Amino acid sequence: MTVESDIARIEEQEAALVFERFDEDDAFRIGLWLRERAVADHLPIVIDIRTWDRQLFYCALPGSAGANANWVRRKINTVKLFAKSTYLIGLQQNTADGLLPARQGLDPADYVAAGGAFPIRLANAGMIGAVTVSGLPQRSDHGLVVEALCAHLDLDHAELALPQP
Repeated sequence: MTVESDIARIEEQEAALVFERFDEDDAFRIGLWLRERAVADHLPIVIDIRTWDRQLFYCALPGSAGANANWVRRKINTVKLFAKSTYLIGLQQNTADGLLPARQGLDPADYVAAGGAFPIRLANAGMIGAVTVSGLPQRSDHGLVVEALCAHLDLDHAELALPQP
């Protein structure tokens, strides 16, 4: 497992995890899948699913912190700006701390390249929103979102998952 191989796999994920259509029911089903998984595994996460004009699903699980909602907001801003998953951005920017380089001119209070936010893309329309999780290590946040999207889109998660570290 190398950074380069992770980048290539995440690019595969982004190419494969594309919706033909996406609406409130899709957001609810994905959010419910994530919530049920979090409850079963005692994951202290916050879940946010939105299109760019409104939030469609939000849930804070036991053990999550108030700061997780701020992490979600910053991750969403980053996906919206770069049109990529936040974990991919962090790997490409080579940022272990999630801070984007100063040359980007982005306020770290509003943007972060920590894994856990993944773009919602429509096949014929492009990026319309994001699915975001915060509360676990960034690779795990990212992996959980990818697993939920694979389950919803009926894709083989084992073929798209990042290798275990």
